[in-house]
Amino acid sequence: MILPIVAYGSPVLKKEGEEIDENYEGLNELIENMFETMYEANGVGLAAPQIDKSIRLFVVDASPFAEVEEGEEPDPMAEGLEDFKKVFINPIIEEEEGEEWPFAEGCLSIPNIREEVMRKPKIKISYYDENWNYHEDEFAGYAARIIQHEYDHVDGILFTDHLSPLKKRLLKKKLTNISKGDCEVKYRMKFPAQKRGKR
Repeated sequence: MILPIVAYGSPVLKKEGEEIDENYEGLNELIENMFETMYEANGVGLAAPQIDKSIRLFVVDASPFAEVEEGEEPDPMAEGLEDFKKVFINPIIEEEEGEEWPFAEGCLSIPNIREEVMRKPKIKISYYDENWNYHEDEFAGYAARIIQHEYDHVDGILFTDHLSPLKKRLLKKKLTNISKGDCEVKYRMKFPAQKRGKR
C-alpha cells in the first residue's frame, strides 16, 4: 500500500523516533508499504517519520546509484550497490570517519530542493534487520551517505538542518510553500498547513 509522505513542517519530522521491539504491530506489512511508497516516489531511502510514524526504522535501496549509462564509467562511490536493499531497525551509528565530502542531497519530504551537504565517507552502524538479526556493518560512499541521511530522520534531523544560515534563509520561502502544499509533486503527500485548514 502506498502511504502519503509527510511534508516539511510536519512536527513528526523534528521528533526523535522511539525504539521498537519484535512485537511491534504490523511491522512486516509496514516495511513492505515503506518500500512500495519509496519506489512510487523514486526514492532510494525512506524513514518511518516520513510516513508519520515516530519510530527508529528506515529502508534503503541504493541500486539506482549503480546503474551505468551507455558510454559512462562506473562510479567508484557506487561499488557494490547493484543489489543494495536493506532494512534498518533501531540503528545506532557507532562511528563516522574520513574527510567530509559534498553531495547534492534531496528528500521526499522536501520535494524539488537539492542542496550540497557535507558528510563523512565511512560509517560503522549497528542495527536489526527485518528478521531481527543483529548486524554491525561498515559502509562507505553512497551507501554510507544514504544511511546517514535516513538515520538523521530517525533523530529528527533534516538535510536542510546541515545548511548554512544564509542558505536556509534563501530557501525559507520555498520551504514554507512546501509546508502549505504549494509545490509540484508526483507522489502522495500530506501537508501540515493544509491539515490545520490553512491553504
